[in-house]
Amino acid sequence: MTVALRTLLDLSVKKMGKGMNPVVKASALEMVERAYNEGITVQISAGYRSLEEQANLYGQGRVYSYNGKNYSNLAKPIVTNAKPGQSYHNFGLAIDFFIVSDDGKKAIWTVNSKWQRVAAIGKELGFIWGGDWISFRDYPHLEMTGGLSYKQLQAGKKPHLTFKLEKMEMPKASKGDSHIISIQKTLNSRYKTNIEGDGFYGPKTRLALIKGLQTELNKQYNKKLIVDGKWGPKTKTATVTLKKGAAGYITWILQAALYMEGYSPGPLDGEFGEKTEMALYKYQKAKKMTADKQAGKETWNELLA
Repeated sequence: MTVALRTLLDLSVKKMGKGMNPVVKASALEMVERAYNEGITVQISAGYRSLEEQANLYGQGRVYSYNGKNYSNLAKPIVTNAKPGQSYHNFGLAIDFFIVSDDGKKAIWTVNSKWQRVAAIGKELGFIWGGDWISFRDYPHLEMTGGLSYKQLQAGKKPHLTFKLEKMEMPKASKGDSHIISIQKTLNSRYKTNIEGDGFYGPKTRLALIKGLQTELNKQYNKKLIVDGKWGPKTKTATVTLKKGAAGYITWILQAALYMEGYSPGPLDGEFGEKTEMALYKYQKAKKMTADKQAGKETWNELLA
């Protein structure tokens, strides 16, 4: 019996974890589905990696300490040359993959024609393949850098990635996150946007969220913003700080944006309760921001810039 596509997608989402760039995440899932439609069963094995997890990985086969903690493990072989902050995994911009046996029970690491075809699909979707590197070939690795270096990412610069899925016909079998589909439908009805309810968080959905925020800031706070979906200095300056107890459409936009980033705020009901507060806190901690449980300018900028 051939493993179900839904199983491969669900396992891939779990392995990628929270903190993934939404374009990279959606493109990875599209790659899995396209390969499946060609008779190749593939799964994502890794995605976002914290700095501590990177230190642990780098410490394999080495004597290494990071932030005063020992991460040495000479019993294992060296698997990476990237120190913490020097891997695109640390910024949610990279994934690793492997081929799965047809029944889904065995991982296959042989770089054969199927493996190379999956890599080719990934490159069609905008990924850079580690198998093309000269000095250190990393065959499971795919990344989207947006042309940014590690130092630029460490300094807080964000890549502007091309969401190639929106330029291609989505396979009819493709079904994204049902909650994101609901968010997209709400944005369309409430703010007259025209985005496809595909369940993936891409640039068009992000633009619609910004339009919604601009609309609500104009209505509730008379900010007189141009509702264009662009995150510029005027919109950033016009944002208001939300905290526990807040309610309304702006709170709903905050909840939707947090959910898109993989942090569930509970029901998307426009009520800033305990679950929304905890989701916000976890997001701020993950992004190494001031974790004050309040959505101020810094938080809005991180979510929507």
